[in-house]
Order: sequence, then structure tokens, then C-alpha cells
Amino acid sequence: MADLLKLQNGSDVRGIALEGVADEHVNLTPDIAKQIGCAFVSWLEKKSGVNANALIIGVGRDSRVSGPDLAMGLIQGIVSAGAKVVDCGMATTPAMFMSIVFPATQFHGSAMITASHLPFNRNGIKFFDADGGLEHDDITEILKLAGMLNPQHVNYFPEPVDLLTLYADHLREAIIQGINSDSDKPLEGLKIVVDSGNGASGFFVDKILKPLGADTTGSQFLEPDGMFPNHIPNPENKQAMEAIRNAVLNNKADLGLIFDTDVDRMSAVLSDGSEVNRDAIIAMAAAILAPENPGSTIITDSVTSDRLTYFLEDVLGLKHLCYMRGYKNVINKQKELNAAGTNAPLAMETSGHGALKENYYLDDGAYLAVKLVIALAKARAEGKKLDSLIEKLPPLVEEGEYRFKIKDENFKDYGKSVLKEFKARAEKAGYKMPESYEGVRISFKEGDAQGWMLLRLSLHDPVMPLNIEGARKGDVAKIKAIAKELLAGFDKLDMSCLD
Repeated sequence: MADLLKLQNGSDVRGIALEGVADEHVNLTPDIAKQIGCAFVSWLEKKSGVNANALIIGVGRDSRVSGPDLAMGLIQGIVSAGAKVVDCGMATTPAMFMSIVFPATQFHGSAMITASHLPFNRNGIKFFDADGGLEHDDITEILKLAGMLNPQHVNYFPEPVDLLTLYADHLREAIIQGINSDSDKPLEGLKIVVDSGNGASGFFVDKILKPLGADTTGSQFLEPDGMFPNHIPNPENKQAMEAIRNAVLNNKADLGLIFDTDVDRMSAVLSDGSEVNRDAIIAMAAAILAPENPGSTIITDSVTSDRLTYFLEDVLGLKHLCYMRGYKNVINKQKELNAAGTNAPLAMETSGHGALKENYYLDDGAYLAVKLVIALAKARAEGKKLDSLIEKLPPLVEEGEYRFKIKDENFKDYGKSVLKEFKARAEKAGYKMPESYEGVRISFKEGDAQGWMLLRLSLHDPVMPLNIEGARKGDVAKIKAIAKELLAGFDKLDMSCLD
């Protein structure tokens, strides 16, 4: 039971599925996946009120080499519990949720074998039901159930379905409707390159962009390869972003798109090589949504910039709710606000997880890419470039992240005491502190130092990250000096990284 519970990673299951990395040993096997699959059926039966023998559950996977074996283990567990399984093969995390929505499938639940952007030896499982992705407590319950089960082996060969084609058809139609063109090739004349990083997103070229007439010359690493031989499929990775940037510039493309392994995150590169990630991808998505959602609220994680707040509120006329880190946190806040009558069309993390209200509150990198492609086609029709949507977003000048290790066994209590005193000292010094849902944020709008900093406590690790952004050259160093002054005397906080 204890070993199974260690596989929980927030609202997902994550573990080591292959040997090959020093000091990392396998703790997620097909047999464990079988236990978890059996437990998922019990959990879903209880929540949905549908008998196990009437449940239909889809199972998909990304390109990881451990995927087929883990998928078969999960399938065996689901079948042993009496439910029917449909094998979706190579899929994406958003597609697995859509398998519950699509009329052609309408599964009661689904599971995706993936570990997102993590190294080749890792893998995991994400679960969905009709309400979306499961919550932290749901995963805990499933893992506890799994620890009490010993499912029997069954000889079962699941029915296959080409889910990626259904999903691609859905996205392709969204582009056609969004552009509102009479042409069956509405992307003709546009050059769009895609970097899949050998994950599961290669279909975006062959099943979406090419059929709609786009020139995709220069697209790269489209073949699924779970060893990720070219670069990590991660829009936050510098090497990955440099790879798509080079592809855009070398091929004189209008737009570059890059996805993570299971396609729930994406970033972009504009025709001039400008990277549209972190604050910029949130700004771009908000600018696309703003005309149809005037005065609405955009929800982000806590480390977004004051620059973004200015763009959202002063340029677009929207409201910015700078909330907590964790894509489930921002999405759940989005659902809460909309249920209460506040229009919140977008919830997005700087990591690239972005959920749109119009798309089932699903963090779907491919759907976000669709919105960018539509915006690109519309901009061209108006004689503009996509860049124009965010031309008034102030550029990033300087930034830094510093991670302080807490040398105390009760690190959470110590970290909370640091935050309390840090805030008290900042108040005494007269610094401006906007409302913060996570940690303590200080904004410097004028004076010798301009920019902002955020000190927070890691949810799981004995670490306190400090994020700083300077509005001008040299401001990070000045804000860092202020941080050192406000943190003086905390002997169990290792701040050597500030030196």
C-alpha cells in the first residue's frame, strides 16, 4: 500500500517504468498497472452508478517505450474487474478525455499512459471521467483500492479504435469553422512548422495542417520515439524551443508550433523567431479570446509577470487573477468562477497548460494551437501578422529564479514562519504587496528598483523558490539585494544561491 501511494503525483500516477538511469529503479510495472486498472473500475462504478459490466473504458498511450506493456497491464486489470476496454493505441491526453465526449465513442471513463515531458524511463497514468481529469483525492482512493486487489490474468484482446483520427477530424473542423472560409484549403499560402519532439503530436501535421492546405515543410521529429533522441518534448525546455525557433527561421515559416509528449501543452514561435511561451503564450491566447469575452477574467499561476497584468488589464480591458501554481488549481478556479457567474474563458499556467471554457475546461495543447492557427489565417486576411496581437506586451528584460533549501525536518512549518516574517518586514518597509494566493509577492512600480518578486513555499519539497523580474537592466540585482535584506537571519534557509 505504501509503495503504491508513493506513485501519486498530484492528480496523476507517476513512476519509474524502465531501468537505465543511475539510482532510479522500476516501481511502476505492468502488474501494478493491472492493480490500478482494476481499482479504477471499482472507483468509476461507485461514482457513476453504472455496473462494472456495463462500463466502457478507453486506454491510450504516448510514444514512451514502456507504454505498450503498461497499457496491456492496465487493460488486463480493467477487464478482470468486469468492464469493457477499447484500445485507443497511440493517443494524446486531451483526446482521451474527448473519447468520453465524442458521439462515436462515449466511453464512461478513460486512461492515458504518459509521464508528460519526463525522461524516457518514467511513465504514468492520467484518468478521466465525464467531469474531466480526476482530482488528487480520487487518485489517492484508487491507489488505496489497488493495494487491496489481486486481479487475475485474463486472455483478452481489446477492440481497437482510431481515436487520433476522430480527434484530428474534430480539430480540423474547428479550424474550418473558425476561419469561416468557403475554401476547402483555408490554410493555403501559410507555412506552419511543427516540432513533435518524437512525442504523440505528429498527427497535427498529417491529419490537420496538410489537408487544410498549409505548407509544413521543415516540420521535424514527427515520428513517435519514446527514447526522445532529438530533444525533450517540453515547451519549457531551452533546447526544444531553440529547435523549433531554428526550424521557423530556416524555413521562413509564418508560425512554429511545439508540443509536449502527450499534447496537453504547447508553445509557439513567430515568423521573426520570437518565442511565444510563458507570459507571452497566455497573452496571445487572451488576445484571441478578448473580442468575444469583453471584461472577462483570465486566471494564471502565481509566477506570471506584472507585464502580463498590464497587458491583460490596461491593453485588453480584461481582469487578471494571479492564482496558484498547478494546472489543476487554475482550472478548478476557472470552473468555480464560471459556475458563480463570472466569465473566465481561459485558465493558463506559464508551463503551457491552458484550459478554455469553450473546450470543456480541458488543458489541450492541440486545441490551443488550433486557436493560434485560426488567428494567423485571420491576421493574414487583414494584411497583418500574428505578432500584432501581442505587440503591446512589454518585453522581458531580466528575470531569475532562486531556490532556497530548508534545513529543517519540519520544513513546511519553518517555511510558513519565513513567509510570515518576510511579509511583516515588507509591510514595515512600506513595499507594495498585491493580493497573493501563494506566498508573498512584492511589486516595485517606481524608485531605484522596478519589477517584482515572489517568495513561496514548494508544495512537496523542502524548498522556497524566489522568482524575480526586473523592468530594466540591473533591476534583478537590486531586487535580489532587497530580498536578502528581508530574509536576513533565517539560519535554516540556505540562501547561498543569492551570492
